[in-house]
Amino acid sequence: MRRAMFRGFVLSLACAFSVAAGTAQAADTSVTPRTYNVWQWNVAGNTIHDGSLTDGLVDQAVDSIVNRGADFAAFNELCQNQYSAIITELRARAWPVDGNTSFARFEPSLPAGDPDVCAGSAYGNALFSRHPLGSADRVTLPTDGAAEARNLLCAPLADGSGTVFCTTHLTTDPDYKSTQLKAVFDQLATYDTPIIAGDFNVQPHHKKLNPYYAPSVNTVANDGNTGSYRELDDADSAHCPGHGESTTDAPSDNKCGIAAKIDLVFVRESTLAGPYSADSLAPSTACTGVAACSDHRVLIGTVTVQ
Repeated sequence: MRRAMFRGFVLSLACAFSVAAGTAQAADTSVTPRTYNVWQWNVAGNTIHDGSLTDGLVDQAVDSIVNRGADFAAFNELCQNQYSAIITELRARAWPVDGNTSFARFEPSLPAGDPDVCAGSAYGNALFSRHPLGSADRVTLPTDGAAEARNLLCAPLADGSGTVFCTTHLTTDPDYKSTQLKAVFDQLATYDTPIIAGDFNVQPHHKKLNPYYAPSVNTVANDGNTGSYRELDDADSAHCPGHGESTTDAPSDNKCGIAAKIDLVFVRESTLAGPYSADSLAPSTACTGVAACSDHRVLIGTVTVQ
């Protein structure tokens, strides 16, 4: 009798699991894939612009975001006064949709108060989204001993889709890049559908990024990968396959003979639900008093995720 009761229990449990599994599968397939346009720029808001609001940087950034139809925009090396001005200009251009009033986040890596940095304003990373954002995660990365506190800034879409948009600007010190990369990777692992755009200060072919790139990225210019992400410029057969286009004019030891690419947009490979692409845009020369608005190129990309 006990054996019969046990068999009945196992059968009931199996049936219950089967129903639960079927329900979960139906829920997964009912989610509509979403396509996002991503925009990324290290603007050198202090080193080139000294925190200026009037030399054209704000206007050029806003024009590019709007004209490129960006859904997400990420900034590195942005002064907080420039961040506030960009909010004002984007609102004036009706870029946030549906009366979205929660579309921007800023995280300083240097505090306000130093007259030699951003004209006394804070300095750091920023996110903008056409659609409302939820509460941000602000992660201070392992220190490299410098005054600047490198950070990771992430915010989810408030629509419950599970999409989380992030940006970061990692150290230039080679001794601390791996520890900061791991801290970013570990935080991304806590999200359902992360999209991260930022200045990683690491090039795609460097071994430090092998834990990021999925093994499916296996080209002459980028091999030995063990991770779970694709970078939106890694599938461009015309521009250094597996690597992508340059985002700076700095020299590089990559196998394509092009300048350095350190600005990247990563998406977890398992969330991809269609093709993806990216392009590196020459920086505007319309800012007054400087040869170019930044020493980094704007990186734009399009991706469809589930």
